[in-house]
Amino acid sequence: MTGGFPPGTILAVVVGSRAYGLDGPDSDHDRRGVYAAPTRAFWRLDKPPTHLDGPRDEQFSWEIERFCTLALQANPTVLEVLWSPLIEHASPDGEELLAARTAFLSRHVAHTYGAYARDQLKRVAARRERTGEINHKQAMHMIRLLLAGAHVLRTGDVLVDVRPLRDRLLRIKSGGEPWESVLSWADHLQADLAAAEAASTLPGEPDRARIDALLAGVRERGLT
Repeated sequence: MTGGFPPGTILAVVVGSRAYGLDGPDSDHDRRGVYAAPTRAFWRLDKPPTHLDGPRDEQFSWEIERFCTLALQANPTVLEVLWSPLIEHASPDGEELLAARTAFLSRHVAHTYGAYARDQLKRVAARRERTGEINHKQAMHMIRLLLAGAHVLRTGDVLVDVRPLRDRLLRIKSGGEPWESVLSWADHLQADLAAAEAASTLPGEPDRARIDALLAGVRERGLT
């Protein structure tokens, strides 16, 4: 691995608090990327890895086929990579992937974003019931996911930068927002997510044909 990126990297971005606009002086640089393994490597019994850690701390990359599979399933963590405002590297294949990002979107985001948020809420509630403690960071991300889900359903863009709500979100993260207020906001946002789904103009299914053509092109170029 050279240059701070795995071999074959086509896209590298910063996600997490720095991309959300919620970072502080000591925030990590959470890096995510997409790489294309050489096409001939798939002809062997031992296939290329579907993902790689490193080489830097807090860095994780997906092989493009795995990345596309997850993005077509409306995985929130993966979709954020395509909308991060902090791009560190984009090859021509990476630029093509970014240009095709809306092809991954569908009304399935209502389920995935809602499910991720509900899972976060259950984890926070279970810990609170068990120990009396609240994982405020988890609660903040639960709210952020609900906001992002409704936004993408209404606009066709994945919400990453949440600086307009920075103060309130960081107040939740620090424990300065009453828990009852957090729950009330979450209830409102879940209802808003349902309303956004009902009115959304996103297609019912993603454009698999466009992504399949994109992946085939990457594989063809990977033969040279």
